[in-house]
Amino acid sequence: MTKSKKEKPVPEKTLQITLVKSPIGYPERQKRTVRALGLRRLNQSVVQVDGPTVRGMISRVNHLVRVEENEA
Repeated sequence: MTKSKKEKPVPEKTLQITLVKSPIGYPERQKRTVRALGLRRLNQSVVQVDGPTVRGMISRVNHLVRVEENEA
C-alpha cells in the first residue's frame, strides 16, 4: 500500500458582485438572473465562486452589476 500525498487545497477565485442598478423595467428573465446571483437590494454585494455558470449569469446582467475579482 502506498500512501497518497495530501494535496493542498487550491484557493478558489471568488467574485464580489454588487447590484448597482435596479432591474425594475428590465425583462423578467434578467430580474430572475439577478435574484439567482443572490442579489436582492440595490448596492448589496455577494461573494460567489468564480466559474463558467456565474460568469454567464454576470454577462447577461452586466449593465446592472459591478464585479470585482478576489483571490481567496
